[in-house]
Amino acid sequence: MTLAACLLASLLVQLPAGKLTATPTRPLGTLREQAAIQQQWLRYRLDSVLPGLMRKHGVSMWVIPMREYNEDPVFWALVSPTTFFARRRTIYVFSDRGADRGVERLALGGTSQGGVYEAYHARETIDPSIGRRPELVGQAQWDLMRRVIEERDPPTIALDISHTHAFSDGLSAGEWEQLQAALPERHRPRVVRAEDLALEYQEIRAPGMLPVYRRLMEIVWGIIDTAFSNRVITPGKTSTDDVAWWMRQRVNDLGFGTWFHTDVDVQRPGIDLSDSSGVVIQHMGYVLRRGERSVPEGLQRALRNSNRLQDLLLAEMQPGRTGNAVLAAALAQMRAAGLNGTIYTHPIGDRGHGAGPLIGLWDHQEGVPGRGDVQLVPNSWFSIELQATTPVPEWHEQPVRSAQEEDAELGADGQMRWILRRQTEFHVVR
Repeated sequence: MTLAACLLASLLVQLPAGKLTATPTRPLGTLREQAAIQQQWLRYRLDSVLPGLMRKHGVSMWVIPMREYNEDPVFWALVSPTTFFARRRTIYVFSDRGADRGVERLALGGTSQGGVYEAYHARETIDPSIGRRPELVGQAQWDLMRRVIEERDPPTIALDISHTHAFSDGLSAGEWEQLQAALPERHRPRVVRAEDLALEYQEIRAPGMLPVYRRLMEIVWGIIDTAFSNRVITPGKTSTDDVAWWMRQRVNDLGFGTWFHTDVDVQRPGIDLSDSSGVVIQHMGYVLRRGERSVPEGLQRALRNSNRLQDLLLAEMQPGRTGNAVLAAALAQMRAAGLNGTIYTHPIGDRGHGAGPLIGLWDHQEGVPGRGDVQLVPNSWFSIELQATTPVPEWHEQPVRSAQEEDAELGADGQMRWILRRQTEFHVVR
């Protein structure tokens, strides 16, 4: 986990290319500008990503019911940036009418989300006492859902139920019981689990998101550069908590949030610093000892070793391979190269620990059943998180972990690339 992941989880926002007026205090523009771009992303995902995924996974109809404050995880990838919660009850229905007519998008409750859904109401006439149309509530929503299903007669009805993936397990027990009661009896055998559909829909990135995320990486690098410098650290006086809180406050001051609390660890002597910034970058820093002019060669070799492990891992990350297959191959290459390390890489997207295949856990290098059996797909992002442990001669052969986390994309062409760049030199505090 890292600083950019924290930032990302609260920002993503999912932005494509668009006009963002950057200022020192608002480096990614105003909320209004961000919302306009987010809306473009929403439309892209619904128009260009969802139909292909429904056909890939054999889903004729996808039904997603939820209630306010108990939203399905996929909710935030289905609604406008000005919608924060489900409206009383919201039932989204996606019905595939074929390649010519496309996927019909219905909202049985709630709004059209900026015109991307056909929204149903209790009455189409405006209530003069409140100036808008009355909303569907309660049993009327289930009755309408039943009618929609009967009219469209889908061969399959997919629901968000999964024992493996939280991203695909958003249907609550209460909503499931009511949905079952409302389903026409002849359609009940057609219910399937939308496990892969929900997972991939949240995993795949819109092309326009990349430039904005790259800019976010530049901001995060700047935060870490400053945090691991004499502008923040006074040797002998500044504590690791001081640095961690400085970073978190800086993130907040720039208008972002964090996915987890920032963290700074020390490996002595030295001091060798490692940072998990809460926004999805993890870097190494070094506080020079009195009389030192540069980072000891043994530590520099440790960083080169973790860079080498990054290279080995990225070479194995290919579309169609499972996370567990990538892990096994990369670890075999690591051992052949004489390196000692661990790999615990995860997808990143709408959330810090995003939807998609896990490539190891720090405490499970044998692979991750279920979550590691998912295949890599193009247009997805990963937080390349790992460590290589190297004995350092200058520290009496003390083993030092060079822990790194940097984000990369698996592009539409099936090639892995860094979102921005990776750390190849220590941040130095004098």
